[in-house]
Amino acid sequence: MTEARRSDPPPALFLAAGAAAAGEVHQLGISTLTFKVTTPNASNLFVLENHFRTGGGPPRHLHYDQEEWFYVLAGTFLFEVGLQRYSLEPGACLLAPRGVPHVWACTGEGRILIAFLPAGKMEAFFRAVTARGEAPAMPPQEAALWRAHGMELLGPPLPLA
Repeated sequence: MTEARRSDPPPALFLAAGAAAAGEVHQLGISTLTFKVTTPNASNLFVLENHFRTGGGPPRHLHYDQEEWFYVLAGTFLFEVGLQRYSLEPGACLLAPRGVPHVWACTGEGRILIAFLPAGKMEAFFRAVTARGEAPAMPPQEAALWRAHGMELLGPPLPLA
């Protein structure tokens, strides 16, 4: 029997509708982050749901090591990935490859599922920006903070006007 057959497979992760991993819900100004899959896990995956109460989004950035996948649950989201522009409605998804600049924004109220693979320092980033207590509209535009979590801050948020 090989070593791979002797080890037990990782357990499944189940969350009931509306549930958060370990009960983790964080406020980020105009949105609420619900952690769905946290690290460590066998897939090295981090997943969160972002519920926007009004329009907005993060500044333009890129990830050194993470693929970032988006799945729209409700509302309309505008994206720029590299030089391409997209408008996503519920049921649409988009992958922003590592190393490619991207920016996105919710046009009003909406919900989006976001997955990072590998997780890297993304969970730590969201914990850091929501723990500040000042509830900024989005993560602050502090280059050193972004770089410390494996990203490069490249510009302002996507304008909605």
